[in-house]
Amino acid sequence: MVCFLLSLSPLSPGDAFGADKPYIFGLLFVGPYNDRGYSQAHYEGGKYVEKTVPGTKMIYIDKVNPADRPGITIPQLVDDMVEKGAKLIIANSDDMKDGIREAATIHPDIHFVHCSGDDVLTGKSPKNLSNLFGRMEYGKMMAGFVAALTTKTGKIGYLGPLINEETRRLAASCYLGARYAWDKVLNKNPEALKFQVTWIGFWFNIPGVTADPTQVAQNFFNTGYDVLVSGIDTTESVVVARQKRKEGKEVWGIPYDYEGACEGASDVCLGVPYFNWGPSYVRLVRASMAGIWKSQWLWEGPDWKDINNHDTSTIGFAPGPALSSSAKQHLDMFIRDMGTGKLNLFKGPLSYQDGSVFLKHGETATDKQIWYMRQLLNGMTGQSSAK
Repeated sequence: MVCFLLSLSPLSPGDAFGADKPYIFGLLFVGPYNDRGYSQAHYEGGKYVEKTVPGTKMIYIDKVNPADRPGITIPQLVDDMVEKGAKLIIANSDDMKDGIREAATIHPDIHFVHCSGDDVLTGKSPKNLSNLFGRMEYGKMMAGFVAALTTKTGKIGYLGPLINEETRRLAASCYLGARYAWDKVLNKNPEALKFQVTWIGFWFNIPGVTADPTQVAQNFFNTGYDVLVSGIDTTESVVVARQKRKEGKEVWGIPYDYEGACEGASDVCLGVPYFNWGPSYVRLVRASMAGIWKSQWLWEGPDWKDINNHDTSTIGFAPGPALSSSAKQHLDMFIRDMGTGKLNLFKGPLSYQDGSVFLKHGETATDKQIWYMRQLLNGMTGQSSAK
């Protein structure tokens, strides 16, 4: 079901565009380009393209969301980028799905990438649009795994953004990693593990619109949750954990998206699952430059030989300074077993929150079953759908 990106040899700018004319690609970021989270990970991916592919130039527009740019549409922003010479445009948020598809239809000679989306799968995609995402399920499993190995109270909090299929499957992946560590490594009663998901309503705080992630984080720590895993684009999980640590609470945080998110929080940060968009972006840009573009649905996983190889791995996990040496050793074995296929946490029996069957006993989930996860899993606390 997964398509793999084409591997192409490097191109000089003169191969397709002339020695003095750069190949311009554009990125639309849902948040600030320097958010130390999701949008910054994409920004760094664009910089990687400029460094790796001669003759390329990135342009970008950040804060592409209704709060920061009310009334502005994705097609309008795309028109601006096309006027500036962009030949490929990447939209980095699920919220941009309809707008980037419309823009791709308006500009059939421009190549488009939507992160994440499923338009190629559903047949809604025009021929110039591809979908790209990383298999962050593995990174979230690692986050849950180290959270369960670290917690003293058996209570893990998950700071969720909005509720959709992507965010449900990532929260569920985190829970599965935590449950495995709790049950199989620590040999503790699975029913004693508490895993609470609280959604704020968007990818980051919008005053007056979302729940305040700082307040949500404080509520977790004030009610006995001592490890907070982030599913949002910003770093409140470790910022608030540091505040609580200064108050004398033994707590930890796990941020998300950006490899450098632990910086400044060495006393509480257990690690960060992060996206490394550079290698995928490079291959897509080269395909566009070479005139061999193909509409694809791309769900890129870790390079299991080295998940933190910046040239090959779309998904990584950077162990944090606060992670114990024992937990790090167990994490290394956990990663090895997932990489070899010895361990697959998406294997039944697993049920949804309402008791309905997600996976029968011995059944292994397909990509489609994981991608279109309908609810949180049994054992998790929190909403499975927006009210």
